[in-house]
Amino acid sequence: MSDPTDFPEPTTVSVNGVELEVFEAGRENAKPIVLCHGWPEHAFSWRHQVPALAAAGYHVIVPNQRGYGNSSRPAEVTAYDIEHLSGDLVALLDHHGYEDATFVGHDWGAFVVWGLALLHPDRVNGVVALSLPYQERGEVPWIDSMEAVLGPDFYFVHFNRQPGVADAVLDEHTAQFLRNAFRKDEPSKPPRPGMAMIDLARAETPLGEPVMSEDELAVFVSAFASTGFTSSINWYRNLDRNWRLLADVDPVVRQPALMIYGDRDTIPRSERLAEFVPDVEVTGLDCGHWIQQEKPDETNRAILTWLDQRAAARPATR
Repeated sequence: MSDPTDFPEPTTVSVNGVELEVFEAGRENAKPIVLCHGWPEHAFSWRHQVPALAAAGYHVIVPNQRGYGNSSRPAEVTAYDIEHLSGDLVALLDHHGYEDATFVGHDWGAFVVWGLALLHPDRVNGVVALSLPYQERGEVPWIDSMEAVLGPDFYFVHFNRQPGVADAVLDEHTAQFLRNAFRKDEPSKPPRPGMAMIDLARAETPLGEPVMSEDELAVFVSAFASTGFTSSINWYRNLDRNWRLLADVDPVVRQPALMIYGDRDTIPRSERLAEFVPDVEVTGLDCGHWIQQEKPDETNRAILTWLDQRAAARPATR
């Protein structure tokens, strides 16, 4: 477990019409790598990767993305679509004077990084995705498709069809929800009716084992107690808007990519990943959803090995 006081001190960076709280390490290094968190997370979810990547010669840039932590939380739902979220990352590169970078994303962060590679391909020299593989667009908007298959109580659908309902429950049970969410080695259980995130927030007894120490969990609890959950849930409320925004974009990710799955994650592997990401390497770790926090050393090893192999394969520049 890591000491929260060891995490870098943040700076505030003005980008793309918002302010982002950004944590950095290895500023003296010339190779930028940007780490993008998921939901319900925080830049602190990369605490185990930051020192390892900095020691390997990378300038590690870890934003709290819009809607999280002390970053801006615009009121408009549409301010959290893929154009805004990827635009923030492009502007962050501009701020630092970088043409491109390697982008690492977990969960929702992976969705944003995949979208960034499509919308701004010249700014991305490599993709590392944890948990969430590339999502093919399909013929039907994503929320409509999920509703047809998984029903109205599936939390993606519920967040969109009943805005504000889940937000209020999560806000009321912030510490309990996050304590119950960040678990590993959970016993298998049959699917239950109801909205999973609301049930998780109201559950008094957590399942499995904690992913992190109480001091580490306190960082997440403090952040969401301050912000509430609506701004981060608004990312979900843009899925169908994102589906429309990506309609005319080349759907193939042409950059080299590393896909890291948690073998016990509930998110399934993509059977068609290589069709949309032809230069992809796939690996799995024996863990659940919170990959880089459950298996930090193994995650670091997988990322650094892939980065080293890419560097070795690149032609030498004169």
